[in-house]
Amino acid sequence: MLTIVDIHPAPGGRRGGARTFEAMFTGIDTVTDTDVLAGLAHDDAEWAPAGRPLAAVRARSTGQVRQVVRECAERGIPVVPRGAGTGLSGGANAVDGCVILDLSRMNRILEIDTANMIAVVQPGVINDDLKAAVAAHGLWYPPDPASAPWSTIGGNVATNAGGLCCLKYGVTRDYVLGLEVVAGGPAGDYGTAVRLGRRTTKGVSGYDLTGLFVGSEGTFGVITEVTLRLRPARREAPRTVVGAFASVVTAGAAVAESTRRGLLPAALELLDRTCLQAVEQWKHLGLSADAEALLLAQVDSPGAAGAAEAAELADAFRTAGADWAEVSTDEIEAEALFAARRLAYPALERLGPVLTEDVCVPRSAVPAMLQAIEEIAGRHGIRIATIAHAGDGNLHPLILTPAGDAPARSAAQAAFEEILAAAIAAGGTVTGEHGVGLLKRAGMRRELSPSVLAMQQAVKQTLDPLNLFNPGKVVGDPAE
Repeated sequence: MLTIVDIHPAPGGRRGGARTFEAMFTGIDTVTDTDVLAGLAHDDAEWAPAGRPLAAVRARSTGQVRQVVRECAERGIPVVPRGAGTGLSGGANAVDGCVILDLSRMNRILEIDTANMIAVVQPGVINDDLKAAVAAHGLWYPPDPASAPWSTIGGNVATNAGGLCCLKYGVTRDYVLGLEVVAGGPAGDYGTAVRLGRRTTKGVSGYDLTGLFVGSEGTFGVITEVTLRLRPARREAPRTVVGAFASVVTAGAAVAESTRRGLLPAALELLDRTCLQAVEQWKHLGLSADAEALLLAQVDSPGAAGAAEAAELADAFRTAGADWAEVSTDEIEAEALFAARRLAYPALERLGPVLTEDVCVPRSAVPAMLQAIEEIAGRHGIRIATIAHAGDGNLHPLILTPAGDAPARSAAQAAFEEILAAAIAAGGTVTGEHGVGLLKRAGMRRELSPSVLAMQQAVKQTLDPLNLFNPGKVVGDPAE
């Protein structure tokens, strides 16, 4: 049994003495087994550093979260919140001497209000489970990251996740009306549960603290409840448009052409040959991988308007240089193609370490950015597969490396930083939806001005003066 010794209290706090974690967190499932802790100490980010936690606790209620935060604050023990661990930037990775606060068992849908089209959920609810629950009431929750079958709403909120439908319907922030969070503040106030936001469609009473917490990656406090906006379910099945291209750069030109024409499909995704082959070898979906790249679009405008929009989208693909582009009439094939898009990352991950990018550039810059990625791959002698939410300029180059190959790892990490720099130079950002976490802190510092970075540090210091919540992530530690 692990005993707390030599733990220094937070400034103004009290020393707990030698107590077991089980005694500290009475009535809460507490983990101290080193093998289990090793699995909880990191997310899915390749090569992001992870520290050694002292313990993990699996909270089931806001009250238990308050107890954990209060006890840790009094003893100066960092708290690292965790959902399903599907993150790709190290945002949920442990720091040495922390307590991992596992929220995956807070997984109840508390309310579906059909009259006002909102849902109230705990943070551990799986994205696809929420979709299925609200669909039974004729409603729809649009944010749909590729990890939707596994990722939690709390994690989605923490990183402001997007997904395939965000081009037309927006990202997680557009659907978060309110939050309950266990927060910090002046020393002694840690462990207080506060409600931010509201249930109404509109509201501007005071600063938008709800929006501030969305995308904060657990660095301001612990989200324990989320109030979400819903939409009516779509009236008819989307039409799928598929275009095949001789290169990813030509596919990028088709994205730019679609944007120039003012077309706004529900989804516009890019998938290259490497990704298609990896998925087909794994899942045997019957997909052909003849083209170097595919663009997959969904048009959900109803009736004749939708048919016309789909036809024009296919024409835009052909105009930009597609080998072929058609409106699919085979729903099974169309579903398989979008399934392949969602499965691309885990399919490649099976083949070896994958360092995942998440840059976002203006849509007009997509062709040039794809060209830059190809040049960076050639310069470093590495293989980069590409998937993308191409319609909104959010590109996911996947840098592939053989397991145990140290020179290849160094080349991959150098290419990773060059891609970040190229995105910034194109007027873009180092992360569109995965978050800064640990992997992109240096890139964020290049992207943002010193004045803006100082403002962000000031917000962190105000909301978490003890640097208790997920320290070292996003803005880094105060001394950095």
